Amino acid sequence: MILRRPGWNAPESQVTPQDWAMNRRALLGAGALLAPGLAARPALAQAPGAPPLPQHGRNDAWPAGREVTPEREATTYNNFYEFGTTKTVWREAQRMPQRPWRLRVDGLVANPREFDLDDLIRLMPLEERIYRFRCVEGWAMTVPWNGFALAELLKRVEPAASARYVAFETASLPSVMPGLRQSWYPWPHMEACTIAEAANELAFLPVGMYGKPLPAQNGGPFRVVFPWKYGFKSGKSVVRITLTEQRPRTFWPTIQASEYGFWANVNPEVPHPRWSQATERLLGSGERVPTRLFNGYGEWVGGLYGSLQRERLWA
Repeated sequence: MILRRPGWNAPESQVTPQDWAMNRRALLGAGALLAPGLAARPALAQAPGAPPLPQHGRNDAWPAGREVTPEREATTYNNFYEFGTTKTVWREAQRMPQRPWRLRVDGLVANPREFDLDDLIRLMPLEERIYRFRCVEGWAMTVPWNGFALAELLKRVEPAASARYVAFETASLPSVMPGLRQSWYPWPHMEACTIAEAANELAFLPVGMYGKPLPAQNGGPFRVVFPWKYGFKSGKSVVRITLTEQRPRTFWPTIQASEYGFWANVNPEVPHPRWSQATERLLGSGERVPTRLFNGYGEWVGGLYGSLQRERLWA
């Protein structure tokens, strides 16, 4: 039974479309191209307290096949319930401290560790990956993430043979996250995947986007991204990663299991109970395009689910 349905949680067709477009190369001239009403949006500063990212290259193994979403669109149209239920939570999120930030990795591992985020960034092989990102609400963006493979982190802690799931816990900071006052939600926000999904080459841990430290409203300073799943599966502002034998209790299935499942793989042929998933609206251009199975990444992840046909794989 749903505890309470937020005001934004309406059919995707009711979401106001974005009214301007530009491609990635036009970003330097963005001021002259903004549509009326958007020009007044203030430029977003670099995440407060976060040092610049080290130099790193791009991994083009997974072509996005579409233009990168304008940075301003991707960083000012966000879901982050800890800050509120509107798409403008980027304003509230600017209050969240980005440093110091520590990440605990524990559970069924041989080498549990707690990392300072900046030490972890220096330790890991950073790269840029341009991924398509599909929200269950029906909108989509294409983002140049900066980070490292989840598998690289798991190597450092040596998962036990009994570990079957990986859980991601979002920070709970009541002093700067007003949404935590909504006691009907199951805080702290938890997400999870299987150990096989975590080991997949596409599973990624961004610490930046667009070559800059990851903004708080986009899950900064540290998050996880599974580009073949609906966006709610990609936990934000992660402070703890725990390996377990039992499937963790995650946020959205706890709230409304009939609408949001554990797997949440993108499938255009399986509608959400209240709207179609056959198409998606691209942030920036407003163009509506066909949704792709596994968000177009089936070649790399489809094999993970061959023995799970009795599972509810699609949200």
